Amino acid sequence: MSTTVSMANQSDERLELVVVGNGMAGARAVEEILARGGASRFRITMFGDEPYGNYNRIMLSHVLAGDDADEIFLNPLEWYTENDITLHAGVRVVRVDRFARKVFGDDGTTVAYDKLIIATGSRTFFPPMDGMWVDDKTLTPGVFGFRTLDDTTAMVEYAGEHHAAVVIGGGLLGLEAAYGLQRQGLEVHVVQSGPVLMNQQLDEEAGTILRKVVERIGIGVHTGKRTTAVRSHGTVSGVVFADGSAIDCDMVVVTAGIRPSVGLGVVSGLTVERAIVTDDQMRSVDDPDIYVVGECAQHRGEVYGLVAPLWEQATVLADHITGADPKAAYHGSRMATKLKVAGVDVASMGIKHPQREDDEFVRFAEPKRGVYKSVVIREGKLVGATLLGDVGKVAFLTQSFDRGLPLPEERVELLFELAGPSGEQGAAEMDDSVQVCNCNGVSKGDLVACVRGGTKSVGGVMGATRAGKGCGACKALVRDIVEWAAGGDVEVDQSASWYVPSIPLEKPALMAAIRERGLRSVSSVFAELAPDGEDAGSKMALASLLKVIWAGEYIDERDARFINDRVHANIQRDGTFSVVPQVAGGVTSAAQLRRIADVADKYDIPMLKITGGQRIDLLGVRKQDLPAVWADLDMPSGYAYGKSFRTVKTCVGTDFCRFGLGDSTQLGVDIEQRYKGLDSPAKMKLAVAGCPRNCSEALVKDVGVVAVGEDRWEVYVGGAAGASVRKGDLLATVRGRDEALRLTGTFIQYYRENGRWLERTYDFVPRVGLEQLKALLVEDRDGIVAGLNERMHAAIDAYRDPWLEGREPLTSGQFANSLPLVPLPQVPVRNGHSSRAPFTSAPGTAEQAGAQT
Repeated sequence: MSTTVSMANQSDERLELVVVGNGMAGARAVEEILARGGASRFRITMFGDEPYGNYNRIMLSHVLAGDDADEIFLNPLEWYTENDITLHAGVRVVRVDRFARKVFGDDGTTVAYDKLIIATGSRTFFPPMDGMWVDDKTLTPGVFGFRTLDDTTAMVEYAGEHHAAVVIGGGLLGLEAAYGLQRQGLEVHVVQSGPVLMNQQLDEEAGTILRKVVERIGIGVHTGKRTTAVRSHGTVSGVVFADGSAIDCDMVVVTAGIRPSVGLGVVSGLTVERAIVTDDQMRSVDDPDIYVVGECAQHRGEVYGLVAPLWEQATVLADHITGADPKAAYHGSRMATKLKVAGVDVASMGIKHPQREDDEFVRFAEPKRGVYKSVVIREGKLVGATLLGDVGKVAFLTQSFDRGLPLPEERVELLFELAGPSGEQGAAEMDDSVQVCNCNGVSKGDLVACVRGGTKSVGGVMGATRAGKGCGACKALVRDIVEWAAGGDVEVDQSASWYVPSIPLEKPALMAAIRERGLRSVSSVFAELAPDGEDAGSKMALASLLKVIWAGEYIDERDARFINDRVHANIQRDGTFSVVPQVAGGVTSAAQLRRIADVADKYDIPMLKITGGQRIDLLGVRKQDLPAVWADLDMPSGYAYGKSFRTVKTCVGTDFCRFGLGDSTQLGVDIEQRYKGLDSPAKMKLAVAGCPRNCSEALVKDVGVVAVGEDRWEVYVGGAAGASVRKGDLLATVRGRDEALRLTGTFIQYYRENGRWLERTYDFVPRVGLEQLKALLVEDRDGIVAGLNERMHAAIDAYRDPWLEGREPLTSGQFANSLPLVPLPQVPVRNGHSSRAPFTSAPGTAEQAGAQT
């Protein structure tokens, strides 16, 4: 896909700066340039292979585990427009003419430059093995790399209908992939050719302990195994090892390392060894007007794959290219990392083992607890440390490693809280240059400057600097530093409790004000209650809240909706839409299935997929076809696109199952029909199980109902099975299906009225407290149940199937292609026999731009 985001520029004499690469290094370099006034010096054009804004690649494992992909974006498309940057998203630069000073894109785009930055990053390394490739460009269906957002979403999609995965490579990325796939419900095996997991960071003893921890959570580990072949019969069926043994699987993920993407440097005549060779100013050694940054750069023989060195390189580059510090020089990076792998804290810096006879080596191991610590000391200085499972001393060790600080005579004190600064004392003694957040390259000095600049709340500092916004491992240290820098004058971030950022009111006060003033539209709420007027980021939350408060009296304003809610379907990355009709309780009929098949054929819908919620998803529907698709389906909306009540998953209950203790199927159908489509702070997924065997996964749903015999039903709330895994809390055991139906609705209404925007029930229930919920909703301590039930009835009575708008669109352009700007890639048709069948439908348009505005 090719998407161009630009802003009309005034006529000026600024230099043309072209950046090839829109990943973390390229975008960070641009941010640093802008921070030094670069917008007045350069007109900036960026190219990126992927059709998105810049996102945090470190967080892809969270997306694989079930988190929302929208949460990982660092610079959405609006950021480029706001900063007068022309972005060619989805366009690969294939050649640089250094003499004409032009770059050439694979879509025919040609752009002249005065200064050029190459930040092409790296690519997945696929070791040679039989059966991995269909041809020179096409992986065998079921084989994946794990490098991009598209890789990740493809893996999530594929995992939904398969059972066992093998991850080739037992490093950081491989373990993260394995952990995410396990969260998707797959049986997972990690294969490592060497003897040690994470061998770049851990020694053999630490690797053995990590292996036991990983195996303890249910992931198989196979070390000393070299994979020689992928077995397949159209799709993956297993992997074969050099010793002749094999593992059966239907999915393979390759995380056997990365290689710098240096093809552009090669064809452009730049010196390339392991990567593109640079000087200390991060310029190509062949051309002073071409800078190189990130994983594609080789500096003094080193190529760095971690985030912190990339940030340091970007800083030097920006200083030099803008003239802010013409003498700025990069002298290499000391490698210190702190991260969380498969739920385990790991920190590593310097060397792992003593290398000289007089090196000191101090270690502590507690395998049962999954803890290992070691330090290497040379001539009284810390030259290496490894921490696994317990990283409480990482701040002090990192500072000692970076600054060469004197060490305590009792070396064991380096491993435990017997010496060295901790808490606020550690924050005070830590040097400003020590990096606190590896994910986003934030130092202690950055945090302190933010506090001294007037931001004195922990949340405010994290929001301004991005510290703690990656893996989250540094949040405690960020808090310590903010508290120290604020001198005890830490402010409570009042806005953190506001329902929306534009209105300084918590949700109960906001609801009271809306009721008191009779505000029934989003615009009226802004006019009455928002000090700074309308705020686009608050619209969706307010629209949802107003529907909860007013039900049928809510005044709908189309500009308060985002694209999914405007057209009642889920926009896909190619600009087409996903349509999921309601299949209540997962129970369908032959007639419905025939209609779905007929619609798929009639409208050339490229994919039909069974979802995890027991629904059928029609993917690739063109916007203009939505009303006709709905009409021909003759089924109500399944609400797979909204922050609302979505699905009720059921088992077969007592009708067919010999273990069933209650008619879970009918109760699930009844719950879904009663509460369908109700707006809520976040999506709600429910399930009903006919017995405690929990086949419908009721124990890990927002609300789960389980039959326990004699017409008794257990009602669980606050469960989760995505990136957060949480067994629901038992709210009550009730007698009779009608009471289970009622209590479910009572809880849902209480959550609708008291949950924070985008707060899932698995966060809401612990925040409120189970005992409080029992007192309020089961015992009716405060006498609120009748009112909750009454307001729930009003919401149910006001329900109207949104797909009826297809018959009479509310606006003339509601289902028209309003943005036919850029041709998008055609989505391949997939079926049960091949994931690469030919595509026959027409291309879409850049409608997905509406999802960001």
